Amino acid sequence: MTGGVFRRERWRGDRGLSTVEIVIIAPLILLFILVLVSFGQHVSGRSAVYGAARDAARAGSLERSTAAAMREARAVVDDQLRNVCVDGTVSVRRTSGGGHAPGTLFSVEVSCQVRGLDLMGFGLTTTMSGESSSPIDPYRRSG
Repeated sequence: MTGGVFRRERWRGDRGLSTVEIVIIAPLILLFILVLVSFGQHVSGRSAVYGAARDAARAGSLERSTAAAMREARAVVDDQLRNVCVDGTVSVRRTSGGGHAPGTLFSVEVSCQVRGLDLMGFGLTTTMSGESSSPIDPYRRSG
């Protein structure tokens, strides 16, 4: 009989232990998940900004004038980064010097504030920028 009483008392001492474990571990698991989501959005945003810079440089290199090239580059960037960047933070800047002649490079730098945990209600953003160049096509659009 003594063994049975001992076992009951032992189990009574462990009562509530799993609740304490959950209370301690659950916030750590949630924090870990938030860090993973933030890192994923950071990598996705960086890739989107670099891709938009590449496509903007290529689109601008097909145009016949610098003004038309910048308009086309801006249109491409606005279209591609619409849901990636915080509204109104997209910047497109020409980094190549000289004219817009065949055989030269058309270079642009794209930067914006990428949503971090902004989608989850936290106001965290990161400024990302990417630069790309494309040779101006001698057989570019006419007219």
